[in-house]
Amino acid sequence: MTQSCTIPRGIRLNNPGNIKEAPGDKTQWQGERATDDDPVFEEFVSPEAGIRALARILLGYQRRYGLNTVTGIITRWAPGCENDTGSYITHVAARLGVAPDQAIDLTKADTMAGLVEAIIRHENGQQPYPREVILAGVHLGLKGSA
Repeated sequence: MTQSCTIPRGIRLNNPGNIKEAPGDKTQWQGERATDDDPVFEEFVSPEAGIRALARILLGYQRRYGLNTVTGIITRWAPGCENDTGSYITHVAARLGVAPDQAIDLTKADTMAGLVEAIIRHENGQQPYPREVILAGVHLGLKGSA
């Protein structure tokens, strides 16, 4: 078995949230790879860049759509047409130590980092990054634009 088959795609692409490329979307993320080798998912130059993009999207959910619960956020992030959203919500809420419908504040770095870590674990079956890498990406996401 080759290494590319044993490491989840999200980790290989430095896109641990598995952010998809939307057809026709011209968003150029900070830290996006110059080459576009994967036809479905975004690719980043580093884990921090991929985590930053994930944090930007999640923060947008809170600011633009008023989503401030695990249920609201994950329902939008992982729609039922592609995921077992109920299981995803249960997993993330348990990792965060909150009730699924409890309000959380994603502008707080520790809260965002916990959510990001739980999403990475659920999306990839593992969370391989040290806390410092998570926090570096989260801090970049909390202060930047696309």
